[in-house]
Amino acid sequence: MHKLSDLKIWNKAMDVAELTYLLSAKFPSEEKFGLTSQIRRSAISVPSNVAEGAGRSTKGEYKNFLSIANGSSYELLTQLILSHRLNLVPEEDTREVISEVIEIQKMNYALIKSLEK
Repeated sequence: MHKLSDLKIWNKAMDVAELTYLLSAKFPSEEKFGLTSQIRRSAISVPSNVAEGAGRSTKGEYKNFLSIANGSSYELLTQLILSHRLNLVPEEDTREVISEVIEIQKMNYALIKSLEK
């Protein structure tokens, strides 16, 4: 079992979820039940799955939830890129969040590899 506040990947994912909420608040109101809802669910899924995996009793279970978190991070990345392509937000508003998501993906990959040892 892990203390969540000690997990760098969980902390970074929480920061990204917060940034994503702030970013998606700028989306038009007609996107409330579309992309806004979806991008927020993806953003929340990343730290949530890291947390659930950290609370499991085996490395295999932990790796499984990290894999789900990784999938959610790719989903979030796609939605961030799409939000810019649809002109919902300017590129400079998504740049920082995209960079942080890519960093989480690298951290997640490294953590999964470390659990395989």
